[in-house]
Amino acid sequence: MEISSISESFRRFADKECRGSSRLYEQLSGRIAGDDDLLRIAAASREGQPIPNLFLGAVHLLLLSGFEHELVDYYASIVPNPKDAAAAFDPFKHFCLLYRDELAQLLATKLVQTNEVRRCAYLYPAFCLIHRLSNKPLALIEVGTSAGLQLFWDQYRYSYDPVDGFFGNQQSSFTLATSLRGSNMPFLYSDSPPVASRLGIDLHVNQLQYSEDRLWMKALIWPEHRERMEHFEVAASNFDNQAVQLIEDNALACLDSAAATIAEDHALCIFHTHVANQLSLADKQQLCEQIRIIGETREVYHLYNNMWDADLYLDSYRNGRFHRSSLAETDGHARWLKWKL
Repeated sequence: MEISSISESFRRFADKECRGSSRLYEQLSGRIAGDDDLLRIAAASREGQPIPNLFLGAVHLLLLSGFEHELVDYYASIVPNPKDAAAAFDPFKHFCLLYRDELAQLLATKLVQTNEVRRCAYLYPAFCLIHRLSNKPLALIEVGTSAGLQLFWDQYRYSYDPVDGFFGNQQSSFTLATSLRGSNMPFLYSDSPPVASRLGIDLHVNQLQYSEDRLWMKALIWPEHRERMEHFEVAASNFDNQAVQLIEDNALACLDSAAATIAEDHALCIFHTHVANQLSLADKQQLCEQIRIIGETREVYHLYNNMWDADLYLDSYRNGRFHRSSLAETDGHARWLKWKL
């Protein structure tokens, strides 16, 4: 990617994603966009990756790994009282130039693979809808699963302000809270719909038992987002490796064979969150075509966002008929959702 395009990606990241969510990343990204030295380092990123997320995550990983530098004083993930983000750029640039070789290695090998557990709060009403339509236990296949934490959405408990009460796993002490906007309220089962099986596919599966993979997932969480870090730690500590199958492969190459293992008396649910940002238009079209072909012979549900726009969509193939619904507008970190149906 050309330097000018990388610059624009950082400027857009600062303005559209970081503003109001991470002052540190907003300040850094806005300045990186105009700094050729840092843009050249960022240019070492793997093709198809969201470069600002990858670059900032790589720096965060080195700091979390114990690299000593004054830059740590600006990271709320490392120090309890970080310094003003407005003054962070100069030490940030010094750190990047000092460790440019280490950063280049990370940028060339790592993938942006978050498990934003709170996104399960907008997946939950969607899976309630799927179960209501199918009246079958759900067989889950997640594309871009990372470590597989979202495959356990039925094990978490949810609250939806301003709705009273809890939903999902009523026995869980781990509650994911989000706010509902607008006048439409989603249908919510008080208890989680039944899940028959869980399978995740990713180019690289992050193994939570490996300290390097676990630290990389933490590094992808923005420094000020302590609640996101807590969500990750709790979900990771409760991860059940025996109850899920994780496949390291290209989903386009193995989705058909994976779907073929799902019994007809289960509702096949293929889902992904935000991973479509990293797919080319041709790959998006191929994924939809593969699911369409699967839907010619069985009931299948495709739940996703960031394919055509930021909304959460559900494509269903039932009784030979295709139906697409835009379910909700959602915040990227699931702090709120606006149900549309």
